Amino acid sequence: MTPRPFNIVVVAQAGRLQYEALLFAASLRQMSPDFSGKLIVAVPQAGDRWSKDPSVRDSAVLDTFARLDATILPFENKEFGASYPNGNKIELLSALPAGEPFVFFDSDTLITGDITQVPFDFDRPSASLKREGTWPKPTLYGPGYAGIWASLYDRFGLDFDSSLDLSQPDEYWQRFLYFNAGFFFGACPVEFGRLYLEYARAIWTDPPVELVGQALDPWLDQIALPLVIHALGGGRDTLPAGYLDGSVSCHYRLFPLLYARESDRVIEVLEQVAAPNWLKKVLKTYEPMKRMIYQGKGHKVRALFDQNALPHREQAIRNRIKAEGYWTR
Repeated sequence: MTPRPFNIVVVAQAGRLQYEALLFAASLRQMSPDFSGKLIVAVPQAGDRWSKDPSVRDSAVLDTFARLDATILPFENKEFGASYPNGNKIELLSALPAGEPFVFFDSDTLITGDITQVPFDFDRPSASLKREGTWPKPTLYGPGYAGIWASLYDRFGLDFDSSLDLSQPDEYWQRFLYFNAGFFFGACPVEFGRLYLEYARAIWTDPPVELVGQALDPWLDQIALPLVIHALGGGRDTLPAGYLDGSVSCHYRLFPLLYARESDRVIEVLEQVAAPNWLKKVLKTYEPMKRMIYQGKGHKVRALFDQNALPHREQAIRNRIKAEGYWTR
């Protein structure tokens, strides 16, 4: 059976994201040479929602994207902008080619394997299950997880009961559909984006009373995402485990954390991808990459930890790195 063609999209904007997106693009080209879809780099444009111009204007960065055969796609952020930058991933979807299957990745991701071998079912969308129970945080006097999530499904006319994982205990966070928004995929970005924006805007501006006392920032994208996926017939089990957030991709988030806790394979791919001089001269202008990758500080971070016995809490990893003076953002 011939795999269905699809596009890949990441966000880039002035500052950190443009360098992360370059590294993502380079890793895709090196590790997945048979990928034949479009690699789209979505760039928010200056507008009323931004206090500073977020667009990518560095000529060296733009030339490097061109060398990596990445399509720069300007888009207008009409709803969130600087007030909620994660909203970029919601608003860019309407600018993508309608009807063409897509996979969105956060820019702080490395492709570490052949993405053409991932068995996407675009008619049953899904997203990253590499997450913790970050939202909601039920209060002592209620409502609990079920009451909070049910209020959102009811708000948008969705069937709540069919979203539940009944193998999980009642009032345990994994019983409820919840994703990390580090990647997600679907059959049509315009349809996906329309629902995503509708749900996110309503939650942001007029949340159900059950959400009183619940933080929406930075979790809004991850609150609305399961509702969109459920509405479009997707779910938690539509993508076999072990590919994304596994052998084919790594959502590393920050370079000190990457060196501290990711596998030897991820480190090998990172340094292999970042090695060519034409890419190195651009990436090393970003201080965290310069220090971690090119000046060898990453390996000093790695030596602080036993990767087979890492601290259970991420904060403990961060604190150790900061105490040794190696922390960068």
